[in-house]
Amino acid sequence: MLDEIERFSQVLVAALGASRNTASSYRSDLQDFARFLLEYGHARSRAGSGIDPARIHADHIRAYLAHLLKRGASRPTVQRRLFSIKAFFRYREQVEGAPNPAALIAAPKGGRKLPVVAKVQEVARLIEAEGPASTVARLRDRAIMELLYSTGLRVSELVGLNWRDLDDDAEVVLVRSGKGNKDRIVPVGEPAMAALEQWRRAMPVAWEMNGPIFTNLRGSRLSVRAVEKMVACRVRQTESRVALTPHKLRHCFATHLLDNGADLRSIQEMLGHSSLSTTQRYTHVSVARLKEVYQRAHPRA
Repeated sequence: MLDEIERFSQVLVAALGASRNTASSYRSDLQDFARFLLEYGHARSRAGSGIDPARIHADHIRAYLAHLLKRGASRPTVQRRLFSIKAFFRYREQVEGAPNPAALIAAPKGGRKLPVVAKVQEVARLIEAEGPASTVARLRDRAIMELLYSTGLRVSELVGLNWRDLDDDAEVVLVRSGKGNKDRIVPVGEPAMAALEQWRRAMPVAWEMNGPIFTNLRGSRLSVRAVEKMVACRVRQTESRVALTPHKLRHCFATHLLDNGADLRSIQEMLGHSSLSTTQRYTHVSVARLKEVYQRAHPRA
């Protein structure tokens, strides 16, 4: 089964255009399912080594979902694991004509958690935090913070940017998304453009049009993990009430736009969401804030 999972992961990237991060998530989910089957003695091959996917049936999958819930997994996690299992067996059905034991299994219903959003002033404090002692690193980190909040980019998209993707005159950035190969153009605010220019002048290695925008101090492309650690450091430094991450800054970007009158379709396009329903959850955040204000302010609330 592990060999089939690996082949499936490769097909996701090569044929379907999924990002390597997405393929890795599918692989991880399916490997966890395979471990469960081995541990509980389900669907073992006749040779007693490994699992035969042809011997997996719907009850095995239901047992796995029940096991996840019993272990304390959230409903969104269970839904995602089932989605991965369904995709795997749909792939086997299409390629090998194999039966699909997951076809009729429904995911457990569950309320969707609202995004955690900081106030504008809290985000500003995070962006303007002093940062590292090195002037070069400080300029780079300020440019990263400004660009994350200015554009709502995923952190993987941010570290993948090259200088050729930035249009200085139009003040926009071309985002080459790994999610479904859907490239998009996103406006960049003036503070972010100014911070990027300061970083470009200070870069430790001369910048090139086809070179990365964000590098470490040795000139190599910055990693996702390095950006996450930098943001976490700033959160500790500013003692923010919200444990902001690069992805939560993306939530802030969308919610603050909506609060100030931006329409959902434009926000959807800037975020790179394929479905408007994904973007619509930000309306719930704004409504929740309105209700909170109402409860505090109205004499007969």
